[in-house]
Amino acid sequence: MPDRDNKLILAERLERFPPFQSLGVKLLSISDDWAKVRLLLPLNRATRNPGGSMFGGSIASLADPIPALACNHRFPGYDVWTRELAVDFRRPGLSDLELRFDFPAQTSQQIARELAERNRSTPAFEFGLYDTDGELVAWINNRVAIRPGS
Repeated sequence: MPDRDNKLILAERLERFPPFQSLGVKLLSISDDWAKVRLLLPLNRATRNPGGSMFGGSIASLADPIPALACNHRFPGYDVWTRELAVDFRRPGLSDLELRFDFPAQTSQQIARELAERNRSTPAFEFGLYDTDGELVAWINNRVAIRPGS
């Protein structure tokens, strides 16, 4: 049961992460190595704009830290932060949204190589948020900075 206990602790920590707690974010699933992360962003009083759809800021708040957190988990001892975030809003979010983040093995290998050679990396990640019908609502381009720890 240690794996299940660790997942429960991680779910609780993510859901209580201050930017996520106020949005009501729920962890749907996460792999031990952060290669796959699925989070639920509910359409609720805090996330709904006056037009009835998801606030763009709620989407950006959820998308911002995920690649940095994944890199921090995979490459401990480095400082990691979001360097650049672009959100392409494709359609209104009229339901709960699911963030689907995948950490490609090729990107992980690239980061490891750059850290070994230059002690820094600035990888880019692409992922999306989808409505309950599986339609893409927002496409995310997120570049993180990975630098020597302070």
